Amino acid sequence: MVTGREIPIGISDLCFGCGKDNPCGLKLKFKWDGKQVRAQFTPTKFHQGWSDIIHGGVITTILDEAMSYAAFYEGIKCVTGSMQTRFKRLLLVDEPIIVTASLTKNARRFVETEAKMTLMDGTLVAECTATQYVGSEVNERDKSKRTSRGD
Repeated sequence: MVTGREIPIGISDLCFGCGKDNPCGLKLKFKWDGKQVRAQFTPTKFHQGWSDIIHGGVITTILDEAMSYAAFYEGIKCVTGSMQTRFKRLLLVDEPIIVTASLTKNARRFVETEAKMTLMDGTLVAECTATQYVGSEVNERDKSKRTSRGD
């Protein structure tokens, strides 16, 4: 992780994971229940690696985005320092999934998070843990932007 001057972390409508204005992005929309975030997504042929199999990097990106949102909804903006993903089964094109994530530890300079991706019937596709480095607190402008986007 690069150290030095603090880099501001802010919401971007061009974010690959959640940005509504990114034509190549996933456009994930997370809901917060007070303990965890949740989103649904159906990968398409444009998310595949091997024929008809969703690329592991896309799966990992979705999990990473969910974990960042879990911290964000707790009022913490951070960047991922490390993460470990465990794939449990292949995910196929057009198989809808649910991703959930929550904060498991909140320290002063980092947080730990976990996420799970399942099929609609609850079958586990992948799970992930991460250590994320805290950048700054979520400010009021970002909170209102998050609310106005329906996140």
